[in-house]
Amino acid sequence: MIRPTPVDAHNVGDAPPLVDAHCHLDFADFDDERDAVIARAQAAGVTRMVTICTKLPNAPRVAAIARAHPGVFWAAGVHPMSVADHAPVTVDDLVALAQDPRMVGIGETGLDYHYTAETKAAQQDSLRIHIAACRETRLPLIIHARDADDDMARILTEEHAAGPFTCMMHCFSSSPALAQAALDLGFYLSMSGIAAFPKSTDLRAIFASAPIERILIETDSPYLAPPPHRGRRNEPAFVAHTAQVGADTFGMSLEAFAAATSANFDRLFWKAA
Repeated sequence: MIRPTPVDAHNVGDAPPLVDAHCHLDFADFDDERDAVIARAQAAGVTRMVTICTKLPNAPRVAAIARAHPGVFWAAGVHPMSVADHAPVTVDDLVALAQDPRMVGIGETGLDYHYTAETKAAQQDSLRIHIAACRETRLPLIIHARDADDDMARILTEEHAAGPFTCMMHCFSSSPALAQAALDLGFYLSMSGIAAFPKSTDLRAIFASAPIERILIETDSPYLAPPPHRGRRNEPAFVAHTAQVGADTFGMSLEAFAAATSANFDRLFWKAA
């Protein structure tokens, strides 16, 4: 478990309204203070959060968290690293979950060859199933990509040609080529705490080359806390730190960057708008 960081809502500054497009509020890291974490985020200006279910048996628990807290929504899918341990997902499974008014996205799904390359065929099949569910529900796809850029670009391009869908490249930290492939398809790139790390100069350059209309922000909490909390447990309130780095990257005021990314969120996650 990642160590928590003591938080005062004021230590993120007087942030304008923000969104956290991807977090994991159901994880055990938050069990002792989940309500307080959500309250701190809201006090810090985070108006909406999307908490992500990565294994379908956990869907009722994730949905319950969203229903219990105004401003919290949820998405569901099978994480690529869990494909081998999970019964094969079906389009009908995902479509059924999407009937919940607070369920706003499909995923996270995708490809991860860093630790689980031996299941790449099953991951690719699962990804295509999630995409089919996106077409049927009109909900956005939420993509996790790690060490699989070529296959990811190929599959997304093939599937989009077969029938359009919308997509968020969650916690984007891949190559300029995959970023461009995603942007060419009309997809969104999401900035996490990784983009705020001092050594992430090349990654910030990728974001800076993208249209501001295609940028989102997230925490992926409890992971990837941005400075000054790096190495500690992340939480949605800390999205304000990443937003400030994003504003600096685009040469914008924090207020303008927050407004732009919130508008992008509304456009993509239309059920949460």
